[in-house]
Amino acid sequence: MEPMSSEMESAQMNSAPRRPRILLAASGSVAAIKFANLCRCFSEWAEVKAVATKPSLHFIDKASLPENVILYTDEEEWSTWKKIGDSVLHIELRRWADIMVIAPLSANTLGKIAGGLCDNLLTCIIRAWDYNKPLFVAPAMNTLMWNNPFTERHLMIIDELGISLIPPVSKRLACGDYGNGAMAEPSLIYSTVRLFYESRSQSGGSNMA
Repeated sequence: MEPMSSEMESAQMNSAPRRPRILLAASGSVAAIKFANLCRCFSEWAEVKAVATKPSLHFIDKASLPENVILYTDEEEWSTWKKIGDSVLHIELRRWADIMVIAPLSANTLGKIAGGLCDNLLTCIIRAWDYNKPLFVAPAMNTLMWNNPFTERHLMIIDELGISLIPPVSKRLACGDYGNGAMAEPSLIYSTVRLFYESRSQSGGSNMA
């Protein structure tokens, strides 16, 4: 067999499907302590970029994030913008991503999304999101916050937008209470999103690959 030419090797590499592009985001919940683990789960399968709100940074150990995952915060939103025509970070991240996952989604950020507010990098991405692309959320909050009537209203609104819910689970919460409201485990979030992506790709109903 003759050795493969560099041109043929290059053509094969270019024809290979690229890895999925997953934008992970964390808002201000104690469950953000699991964000690095979530990033590790996804980075083994996909290209990953991460977004964190200011409150979530209290719980995220930046040093434990995978080396290949870039973490964007509110400070980066306009730091490189100098003039008209320069790139705008929340738009660039929205364009880049095939799928976005917010985990954890706090009660506060849920309320902002349902109300259309966009006062930080994460919520600006959501306000500019193309809902032809999947967006998943994994809420995390105290049981009484989860059972609050506002939460039900807000969940109905984001469902109408086309946002997919990965429901919380019942367990002993960080506050000491036992009940529903704990974020789903990172492994479950990862498997849910990956299964969705791969089933959609196989059905031919996706232009993400």
